[in-house]
Amino acid sequence: MGRIIAVANQKGGVGKTTTAVNTAAAMAAMKRRVLLIDLDPQGNATMGSGIDKHLLEKSTLDALMGELPVSDCVRRAPEAGYDVLPSNSDLTAAEVRLLEAPLREKRLELALAPVRDIYEYILIDCPPSLNMLTLNALVAADSVLVPLQTEYYALEGLSALMSTVQQIRDHRNPRLEMEGIVRTMHDPRNNLDNQVSAQLIQHFGDKVFRTMIPRNVRVAEAPSHGLPVMLYDKSSRGAISYMALASEMTRRHIPSNSNASA
Repeated sequence: MGRIIAVANQKGGVGKTTTAVNTAAAMAAMKRRVLLIDLDPQGNATMGSGIDKHLLEKSTLDALMGELPVSDCVRRAPEAGYDVLPSNSDLTAAEVRLLEAPLREKRLELALAPVRDIYEYILIDCPPSLNMLTLNALVAADSVLVPLQTEYYALEGLSALMSTVQQIRDHRNPRLEMEGIVRTMHDPRNNLDNQVSAQLIQHFGDKVFRTMIPRNVRVAEAPSHGLPVMLYDKSSRGAISYMALASEMTRRHIPSNSNASA
């Protein structure tokens, strides 16, 4: 059964979509069967995977509302070797429609049930806010991967997210755990980056991945070409870092989940 990982942070601009897309691509490069779910109406994970969000006939919205099975809505990332459940601005309508839908917080979990055995990893790119879409992701997920920029305000945002995860665990999804925290846009020459990084390790220990994602021009350029960075420039520091992150993540799940427990 595939492991469902919600890539979430209530703070925007932390590299969340970049991490979701590039981790999916790195896992696919490691011959893992991967589904990337774009749960953000901005559709950036869709575009970053080489799929034009403006031309979608079937999307995450159809699967979420039970109008079509996930398998009918999935598209193949043209060059990256993983599947995508794509989205665009139509997904904004789900916010209103879900409020009146039965089992509104479990729609994604129910939609994914028939395809969980097909994939080894299902990554969900969440919106940068705690709304009904993010709630659906957290109820469906086994764990939460938190991309975090190593800056002062990041710690405050992380505290709010951890509180949310605990509430979801207590009331809606008892299996939800922390996959880990990945430090993004990290500059080791910056003293503040290093101080925040040290504080993270002090508070969260081995929940902080050893792999850090550096500030890298190639990572920033890749989405405009509709490619993950390892396909845009596989020798770049960003590509190498995301391959290392995917390797570190998959190692945590073999042979047991003891290191990933909350």
